[in-house]
Amino acid sequence: MRPSESPSALAAAVLAAALCLGPLPAAAQDTVMAKVNGKDITEADLALANAEIGRDLGNLPAATKRRVLVEFLIETHLFAGAAEAEKLSAGPEFDKRLGYWRQRALRDAFFEKNVQGLISETLAKSIYEDKVKMLPPEEEVQARHILVDTEVKANELAEKIAGGGDFAQLAKENSQDPGSKDEGGMLGYFGRGQMVPQFERAAFGLKIGELSAPVKSQFGWHLIKLENRRQKPPPTFDEVKDRLIGSMVQSKAQDIAGQLREKAKIEYIDLEVKKLVEEDAKKAEAQKKAFGAQIDKMEAQEKK
Repeated sequence: MRPSESPSALAAAVLAAALCLGPLPAAAQDTVMAKVNGKDITEADLALANAEIGRDLGNLPAATKRRVLVEFLIETHLFAGAAEAEKLSAGPEFDKRLGYWRQRALRDAFFEKNVQGLISETLAKSIYEDKVKMLPPEEEVQARHILVDTEVKANELAEKIAGGGDFAQLAKENSQDPGSKDEGGMLGYFGRGQMVPQFERAAFGLKIGELSAPVKSQFGWHLIKLENRRQKPPPTFDEVKDRLIGSMVQSKAQDIAGQLREKAKIEYIDLEVKKLVEEDAKKAEAQKKAFGAQIDKMEAQEKK
């Protein structure tokens, strides 16, 4: 938990994750997907079902997910009809259940208007562009390697390469790295911190086209050939859009939840729950103080 977060952060994050589908255009809402005993199941119903159970469906293909949601709604209609036939739509237990779902519906309506409704793709793109400008340049190298058991074998292959042998072909014939062997030892581009230290130092110390001396790591002995260097390109907006919007929605939800909590009188009656809330509040306060002290120290050092 960050120092600025309140105990409401978890609840707000769960709410943001649950309400992942924005409102549909009016025309799309009326599109009928199926009928059950003459009652329509529409795209609007599908959107509500997706908000309820969509995350539980994982990464199903879009068409399969829609089919599952339609079947879920069909069974909901069937069970609801059976409940009506048994006169289960009255009584204190049903009223409690109805009250709960009314609260849920109100919560969702507020969230769509005051949280999701304020986070547009245009806003997300402007934040993305600002963040991209702040990214420090990061060098990447593209390399091939051959992994063998012994230094003797590595030196033998190095002599063949120095004599005109094809690195990629020798990698296919000799490398013990199953992940790159069939690609002629190609590892693609990588930055600092992605390889074991010995390998990284050797790779980043080479010139383009240069072959390393045998390098020992916990995996064996490597021969490394540097293919290219470049500045790492930033991720495209499309690659990070969903994650960025999700983060913005979650942050907005936490802010609004915090504001609403400040205005409300909340009492924890259950002693166990109350104890956990108080412990979390103490941890958050301690982290906030530590963070503040760190900032003060940094500001004092800058003034010297």
